[in-house]
Amino acid sequence: MLFKVTMDVQLPHAMPKEAADELKLAERELAQSLQRSGKWRHLWRVAGRYANVSIFDVDDAAELHDLLTGLPLFPYMKIDVEALCRHPSSIHEDDR
Repeated sequence: MLFKVTMDVQLPHAMPKEAADELKLAERELAQSLQRSGKWRHLWRVAGRYANVSIFDVDDAAELHDLLTGLPLFPYMKIDVEALCRHPSSIHEDDR
């Protein structure tokens, strides 16, 4: 199943820079691993915000939930999720 996920990150202003940098590094490493596995299919930064729009390709909503709640920055995110399905006019054969 494909899901469009928007993640807005809101780190506390009082968080020490070292702690924020550790979280960001752990987040990057996990995100890249999930991209290599095919689970995190696309990742785009939203210009002008500490936010991204991503496409996840997972078995079901429960798997997506587990992936998102396992992200190091999860406690500091506002997340919106939309389920996607193939559009009948799409010319791309790999759409699901």
